[in-house]
Amino acid sequence: MEIILLERVEKLGAIGDVVKVKDGYARNYLLPNKKALRANDSNRKLFETNRARIEEDNATKRSEAEKDSKGVEGKSVQLIRQASNVGHLYGSVSARDIAEALEAVGAKVGRSQVVLDKPIKALGVHEVRIALHPEVSVTVKVNVARSPEEAELQAQGVDVMADMFERDAPAIIEEEEQAAEAEAAAEAPAADEAGPAEEAPASEEAAPAEEAGETE
Repeated sequence: MEIILLERVEKLGAIGDVVKVKDGYARNYLLPNKKALRANDSNRKLFETNRARIEEDNATKRSEAEKDSKGVEGKSVQLIRQASNVGHLYGSVSARDIAEALEAVGAKVGRSQVVLDKPIKALGVHEVRIALHPEVSVTVKVNVARSPEEAELQAQGVDVMADMFERDAPAIIEEEEQAAEAEAAAEAPAADEAGPAEEAPASEEAAPAEEAGETE
């Protein structure tokens, strides 16, 4: 489908550009969110008639976003989550979680303004882009940790997971060795029991041979 952009859309174009996109993307996102119009003759005329007003409105919104960005740029938030010993979260951190955490520290950000390619599923300090306007973006830090103490260490640049693995590595290796030994011990009796069972057919086959000799 061909559309006329009413605002800048990342990877598509700027205001007034006529671009071709997938029908689903246009119908489900661009058109209902008033980011574009269908590129037909009537809409082309409508856009040109209102172009100056559309560009002026965009400039006003961009200016407001630039002012708002000063209260968001460089913000850092902590999110405490449960995770495995290798740092994988039991769950994930979503755009909504980040927006709520930012609002709690005085930065008003909508969920739709949090740009996440995919949910955060690991401990650590993650840089997340916040799009306050199609032409204004800032970056915040999201510190995901299992406790406030770990979050503080991560904020100082400490790789908590690497330190924990280095500290606990001997115990982990010992546990793995013990598990392997227990598994081997459990398999050994099974192998011993299997031995005589396999030899039984041979003795059965020998009996007819002996009987044949007696017949002769």
